Formats: sequence, structure tokens, C-alpha cells
Amino acid sequence: MAPPALRVETHTFQTPDYNAEYTPKGQGLWVSAKRYTSEESVKNEGGLTLLFTHCNGSHKEQWEIVIAQLFNLQQSKAEPYRIREAWSFDRQNYGDAAVLNAQALFRRQDTVSLYEWALALSSFVQSPLLRGHRLVAIGHSAGATAWMLTTQHFHSPPYTSMFLVESTITHKAIFERELDERMQYMDFVVNLTLNRKYQWDSKQKAFEYFKKRVPWIMWDERSVRLLVEYGLHDSPDYRRGVSLKWTREQEAASYPDTKPHQESAIYLSRLCKQIPVHLVWGERVEFMPEYLRDSLSDPLEGMSPASVSYVQDAGHMVVQEKPDSLAEVISVKLDTLSPSSLTSGIGAKL
Repeated sequence: MAPPALRVETHTFQTPDYNAEYTPKGQGLWVSAKRYTSEESVKNEGGLTLLFTHCNGSHKEQWEIVIAQLFNLQQSKAEPYRIREAWSFDRQNYGDAAVLNAQALFRRQDTVSLYEWALALSSFVQSPLLRGHRLVAIGHSAGATAWMLTTQHFHSPPYTSMFLVESTITHKAIFERELDERMQYMDFVVNLTLNRKYQWDSKQKAFEYFKKRVPWIMWDERSVRLLVEYGLHDSPDYRRGVSLKWTREQEAASYPDTKPHQESAIYLSRLCKQIPVHLVWGERVEFMPEYLRDSLSDPLEGMSPASVSYVQDAGHMVVQEKPDSLAEVISVKLDTLSPSSLTSGIGAKL
């Protein structure tokens, strides 16, 4: 069967008023999202609606290869396991959202907390657009923490299942025990980010630059092209060519924001008892050392995920490195979901 032709819609919505000091009263930052459907998928009201969030230093379109592959893998299966639609979201300081919020972000001079992103996602999940949908939340790295934080805004989980891909959720006690090691690594990542090149003469020059350097040299070439196409835009000063849509300062400030990751460990232990939570890791141990990985599936830490999977020949950037293999792992787990679970009449605390 030929893969379905996906239709893509771009949506923007204003988030709840999280930090009114830097935005007009009653108006929060903007979030940009894309909705993916096919001509046939929208007819399947009992199918799955997949919700995607990205890692730090990325953007919503980095999931597009995985999304297309999942539509293809699921289309020949029974209706409850087919994809109805998929949504992918920019964090307020990344991708198109960073462009929309540029002035407000400049005025506030701090990063967008994962709490702020989670509040925005929660407001979208309870919107009429998703009423009656069978929701599956899929987050990469910090994006996984964002989905976990949304659960505090609902009386019961609005999701049929959740996938945590290379999750950065961390037990507070373990983080504090390994504080020196974790902070040394954090400082390394922050300094690397602040000193990274962010402007190029053209998108073609940027592509050539990425293809020769770590970590992009390890990416699937299609992922590099997505970064160039959707992660870059014309610089405000046209003489400077193209630049990243988000600032290095915003990205660097995202990494030391550790409290949301630690609080999410509490929510994860609860959520595992309510819905299937699937952990997916890259085979190579990089950003999250083994002791942190293991803690998220340790019954002694109160964790009981439905499954733990590994993607071969991939590291922390598994979405970008092995998108097809990642989609296959997710597909297998989607087939284990209950065909009758439906999220209608979501009970929110907001």
C-alpha cells in the first residue's frame, strides 16, 4: 500500500498568561503547531491522535519523518490503531514560536520554563479541537518532561498512552547525589551552545556546514534538511544571510532549568499506574547516563513503565539520527493499546 499523502496545516495559539510582566495583560506567549492528516485519516474518528514535543535546541518539524512513517506503518491496521491525526508543537522560545515571541522574549531576558510550555500544552489538550480524541503524547528529552508536567493540570490523565523518548526526567535525590558530575556536564553543554555558530551566508552554506560537523554529521540527512528548512530564517539584517530562529542565549538558559525534570519524576511514578508509559532510549549512552536511565524503570524508585525499548545505532538525538527505526519502535507499542480507550470530556484543573 502506498504511503498516505499528508496534509499539513500550521496553527498558532496564544498561551495562558504565565508571566504578565512581559506580555499585555491577559495575553501569554504564542505557540506554533502543525497538524498532520491524510484524506482517509480524518474519517477515522476512532483512530489515534499523536501529540509531539521536541528537545531543547530543536523545533516541531524535526518529528516529520517519524510522523510520516507512523502514518504509513499504521494505515493497514485495524481502525483503532490507525492514525487519525498528528500534532507537533514548538516550545515558545524555539522554531516559529521564537520568531512570533521575539520581542517579548527579549524583554523578559530569561528562558521559557518547561512549566510554561506544559501549561500551554495543557490548554490545547483540553480545547474543543481534541475533544473525544484518543490522545498519545510523545516527547523527546525536555519535550518528554513537558508532557509529564501537563498531568498535574488534570484530575485524570487525558492520554491513552505516553512515550518518553530519551527522557531527561530525573529523581531529585539521584541528581543531588551526582550533582558535581551533572553540573560539569551542564556547564559543558551551556558553553558549547553559547559559542556555537548561528549565522550562515545561505541555507545551502548552512547545510554544507552541518553535514561536516558533530553532532549533525551523525544525523539522517533528511533531519539535517529539516533543520535547515524550518530551523533557519532570513536574518533581521539581510546582509548576514540566514540564522537560527531562536537565540543561543535562550537555548543555553534552557539546560540548567532542572527543577521541572525532578518534579516530573513524582508525576511519572503516578502515571505509570494509570496508563501505559513507554520509555525509548538510544542504544548509545550520551546525555542521560545509565544510572539515570535505570532509575526511571526501577520498581524500588516507584517506577513501573509498560515497556523499555532501545533504538540501535542511535544516541540522545535519536529522533534526528534514526527516525525510521524510532517510528518502528513506537508503532509496535501503539499496537498494544486498548482499542476502546477514549478521552472525551477531559476533566481539567485549569
